[in-house]
Amino acid sequence: MKIESFKLLIAGIVMGSAMTVAGCRSGSGIREGGGTTAGQLNQRQQARLQEADAAKEAREYETALGLFQEILADNPTVTTAYLGMGDIYLIQEDYPKAEPAYGRAAKLEPRNFNAQYGHGLALQMLDRFIEAIRAYHRALTIDPDSVKANLNIATTYLQMNEPQSAVTFLEKAVQLEPANGSVRTNLGAAYERIGRNPEAIEQYSTALELVDRRNSPPLMMNLINVLAHEKRYQEAANTAENLVKMEPTANAYERLGWCWFRLSQFDKSMLAYKEAVKVSNDHWQSYNGIGVNAINTWLLSKKKDEAAEREARDAFRRSLRVNADQPKLIALMSNYGL
Repeated sequence: MKIESFKLLIAGIVMGSAMTVAGCRSGSGIREGGGTTAGQLNQRQQARLQEADAAKEAREYETALGLFQEILADNPTVTTAYLGMGDIYLIQEDYPKAEPAYGRAAKLEPRNFNAQYGHGLALQMLDRFIEAIRAYHRALTIDPDSVKANLNIATTYLQMNEPQSAVTFLEKAVQLEPANGSVRTNLGAAYERIGRNPEAIEQYSTALELVDRRNSPPLMMNLINVLAHEKRYQEAANTAENLVKMEPTANAYERLGWCWFRLSQFDKSMLAYKEAVKVSNDHWQSYNGIGVNAINTWLLSKKKDEAAEREARDAFRRSLRVNADQPKLIALMSNYGL
């Protein structure tokens, strides 16, 4: 079964248990470069390995694990068996078990790309970022044109808050595979974090044409925010309108309300914020949006519109009930006597 690349902005990280693989503890004395390849196995061992691989492909993981462990009990230097176990543990999101399995394979065969890449991925999932970077570098030394290795070393750098380092690898990955939406999404994120907003917008926009529709909403949210940073409010509003049609969440309506407010479309802004609190009655950001719109109406009436004044006060108070830690809002209410 194919192990997919880690997608920073699309897939979350689920940590597995902290158990270790029986017979795979560190310090077992296996020497570096002493791996046994499939071609070096005897006929019975090769048959057992084929049986284990078939079970893995059939998703009969416990059977496959048992077979791989039998092979290693007979010959503890079979790299392919460690790789098979690592693949299964990675699929099961049991990263504490995947890491030593891949690590052993990488130690046995340092020039094995799958071992080094798998080890990097398991380490990344365990938040052991420095070690993951080293493993990915070793993988890229073996195959510098691997898109998934370039992508994952970059997402590790992003997790380490080193977007500038990520850019180099993501730009290489885009050159290698221009139609990869995940790569372009992450390159957009890296550009955004180092202030290269026009280039981030280009990458996000292209990625939207490439990614699965189910992965579009978080990407659209990123695009809305970076368009707003560039004061391209109409484009941001258009994107937000598409977002609420696709995924009518409170956050999506809040972004739409904010965009309309920046465009001085106050009635549309108020409607969007009110839709947000219908979806989630504790969405304090949208109560703030309602309050700001109401204050705007009150001030435009030269403080004669008492209904607008009450609406602003009620909205701000509801916001503070959800999130009391808003000193700027408290100061604003005090300034206007609300």
